[in-house]
Amino acid sequence: MLLTAVLIPAPEGGYTAANPETGTTSQGDTIEEAVANLREATELYLEEFPLPSAIGRSFITTFEVTAQDTGTD
Repeated sequence: MLLTAVLIPAPEGGYTAANPETGTTSQGDTIEEAVANLREATELYLEEFPLPSAIGRSFITTFEVTAQDTGTD
């Protein structure tokens, strides 16, 4: 089964990894470790809550927002 991993650099270092199809998340010091930990978490999740076989592929894109000035200096 091919699933999606979204990786976000963590403020304290390392990466947070999320799988949008299942909602599982994990973390790791490197991209490889974060994905490996996410794989393990997702496999455990799927043992308890299998996905329907007709699930579609995720589509990931980006978008921009304008930062608002909070007026605090």
